[in-house]
Amino acid sequence: MFKLFRGGIHPHDGKELARDAAIETMPAPPLVALPLSQHIGAPCTPTVKVGEMVKRGQRIATSQAFLHADIHASVSGKVKRIENGMIYLENDGLDAWAEGLPFTRDWQAMTPEDLLSAIEAAGIVGMGGATFPTQVKLKPKKPVDVLILNGAECEPYLTADDRLMREEPERVVTGARILAKILGTKRSVIALEENKPEAAEALRRAAGQDLEVLLLRTRYPQGAEKMLIYAVTGREVPLGGLPMDAGAVVQNVGTAAAVADACCHGLPLTERITTVSGDAIRTPKNLRVRLGTSYRDAIDFCGGFSEQPDKVLAGGPMMGRAQESLDVPITKGSSGILALTRRITAHGPELHCIRCGRCVAACPMGLVPSMLSILGERQDVEKARDSYGVMNCIECGCCTYVCPAKRNIVQYIRVTKGAVKALAAKEKAKAAARAAEQEKKAAGGKEAAHA
Repeated sequence: MFKLFRGGIHPHDGKELARDAAIETMPAPPLVALPLSQHIGAPCTPTVKVGEMVKRGQRIATSQAFLHADIHASVSGKVKRIENGMIYLENDGLDAWAEGLPFTRDWQAMTPEDLLSAIEAAGIVGMGGATFPTQVKLKPKKPVDVLILNGAECEPYLTADDRLMREEPERVVTGARILAKILGTKRSVIALEENKPEAAEALRRAAGQDLEVLLLRTRYPQGAEKMLIYAVTGREVPLGGLPMDAGAVVQNVGTAAAVADACCHGLPLTERITTVSGDAIRTPKNLRVRLGTSYRDAIDFCGGFSEQPDKVLAGGPMMGRAQESLDVPITKGSSGILALTRRITAHGPELHCIRCGRCVAACPMGLVPSMLSILGERQDVEKARDSYGVMNCIECGCCTYVCPAKRNIVQYIRVTKGAVKALAAKEKAKAAARAAEQEKKAAGGKEAAHA
């Protein structure tokens, strides 16, 4: 029926906690904190000052860099302070939109260039968590013939995309058509795992003959771009390559919905759907929440903790990051907030690698995670990079999940990848210094010959 990627795992998905919780709109909090970097690329610079009054949807930060996404006010009110890379807005409770917003227009009458401009003006990024600026991703440097909307949502516990597809399929479908028009693709596919039959049925009712709704086998990490492209098209993205190298562009279904809002109503990205779940949450929910809302406020809206959590994660349990504080803001890439008790997070002591090979069998990228973790421990950065391809790791966590020795393989790999980037920057600086020295010597030689 469809192709399967190599490796992968079947963890308990925990989705039963929030799967049947309809999207609930959370009131805007009294104070929002909007980071100046909610995307891959250069941080934005504020365009407002402390004490200034702003309205919802007003651009409050931008950048001249090619790779960036503008930041917009998610509430109306006063700029309370700007510090630590964030703009704090005091909500005046009026929720007044910036002048002219929202409005209605016919996206079908717009050119691909006009649609791209609308997306860029809205500050849209990849909302599955990658946060790559959408307008940049829609300008591939190679020909593409297939658009894939990623509705797999393979991370355990997360159900925000599932509820979006079930409750608001028209937004997703409209966004898919806009994206296809921009890219000029011949085939458009909305791909989701077979554990979301209600979402698939809702999308099929909303879609026409121009959109294909494809159910894929439930296996983690089905939602990773390279795995998804292989499952849908049978094409492999080369190591070190990008989706466009396989003739594809992948966008999250939440991104598509935001694209529809921007192109049809001029709405910038000021809110998103986020799952708040885990066995420590009293009432798990899927929330439509303003950007800049704190984790604390979102958790309180879900009834708070039913018991003390051992960990609070940004994102899912496989690729999410543990948080030290609840006073961190929900951003454009916040797909979920998980509060898990020790019953779920208990890991056991880390032991020496027993060379069982389970991590190798589970790795969807065909790497040798056991060796990468050992090289990480030894800080053998060059060997990890040159002989074992550490930079090809997508940090999905399959290796750590199956390891009987309870080794923190992904953490070793993350640290090693950071060291590889630092080494590359150092090598680049040395090369530039050598080139400058050679140029200086060459110039000195010319002067001597002329004399």
